[in-house]
Amino acid sequence: MSLTAPPTPTPRITYGEVLGSPYVARLLGGTLTGRLPNGMAPVAILLWATASGHGIAFGGLLSALYGLSSALAQPVKGRLMDRHGQSAVHLPAALLNSALLVALPVAGPYGGSGLAIAIVVGGGLTTPPLEAGLRALWPSVLPDPRLRHAALALDTGTQGLLYIVGPLLVAALASAYNPAVALAVTAALGLAGTVVVALAPPSRRWRPEQFEGQVEARAQQLTTPAVLLLFVSLTGIGFAIGAMNVWSIAMAEHHEQDMLSGIIPAAFSTGSFLGGLIYGRRTWGGTTANRLISAGAVFLAGWLPLVALPGPLAATVAVAVPGAFLTVVVACAYVTTDSLAPAGRISEAYAWLILSIGVGQSAGTALAGRLAEQPLASAALPAAGAAVALAVLLAARRHLGPSGQLPRGRHRRPLRGRHKTP
Repeated sequence: MSLTAPPTPTPRITYGEVLGSPYVARLLGGTLTGRLPNGMAPVAILLWATASGHGIAFGGLLSALYGLSSALAQPVKGRLMDRHGQSAVHLPAALLNSALLVALPVAGPYGGSGLAIAIVVGGGLTTPPLEAGLRALWPSVLPDPRLRHAALALDTGTQGLLYIVGPLLVAALASAYNPAVALAVTAALGLAGTVVVALAPPSRRWRPEQFEGQVEARAQQLTTPAVLLLFVSLTGIGFAIGAMNVWSIAMAEHHEQDMLSGIIPAAFSTGSFLGGLIYGRRTWGGTTANRLISAGAVFLAGWLPLVALPGPLAATVAVAVPGAFLTVVVACAYVTTDSLAPAGRISEAYAWLILSIGVGQSAGTALAGRLAEQPLASAALPAAGAAVALAVLLAARRHLGPSGQLPRGRHRRPLRGRHKTP
């Protein structure tokens, strides 16, 4: 008979414990509020353009330019944060972004389409890099890896809610008042949320750990095959999301149910939120790289039922499955990026990750728009994007290594040396 005591089971993580940790609720709540313009501004800009007589085509162009310019500027703002700190980037960006959103309905009608385009592009370029900033803060705010794992899952899972709450809020404000009011509220929420984050001690005191080596070595490390393949795979993930959004509109038109264009993306985002809650509540076995590939496989499998051209109810239920595993894919991608990127450029690396998803989403939206009148092709596009993502991840397995870390001798220093703890 063995006298060895059985191992004590690891206690389950609670989100109350995570949110009760110092600064977590403030940082998460401020970031979500500050990022509401990501879901609100494109819709508010479109509604303002149509209400001002510019037409829906021009409004769609303005909306697309805002999102594209915001995505393209992410790496630049990430590098600025790595060099100058978070508050020095967040606050000026938020002030400029809010001022330009408020200026659009004031100056837009007098300067013609050229001025409106300039204001919108400027607004997109100056969106505060709150998402990349928050991911860089978690190690200093939550030194316990288990709590950090739960916070990252909660953070990632709640992102989809921005694109449900934001458009609904804009529609309500535009209906009750006018699109100019919706733009003003969008600007106010973005500024308020950013100020809450930027003035929090962890954000004010955050500085990246300096990488021990030459600038050239750091640049090479950010463009290793592992990093590049990871980001390429994420364009496939974004492609699937963008194609799904257009496919939902095609579904709504085909079945003459306008609400489907909002219900299907909402079901996808709800699945992402619930998947994040489940994933973050426990510590999972295996390596991050293996979890990333496994989640990518299920993400692909979740899109396959759409190829059978299901009805509205079945389609709505089906998209919740890939939505649930989207959070796992993105959370694991952030952890992998953290292990691969040079310490002095972690915010920039996160920004490239965000840009990769955004570029893929734009490509998926564009191609799905051209194939919207072909039901089978339109329904198959999300699976095609997910298949590309999985194929690239499988090809990257050897570069990521068995543990998803850099080879021995290139590991990052311990977390306690990376940030100034408040």
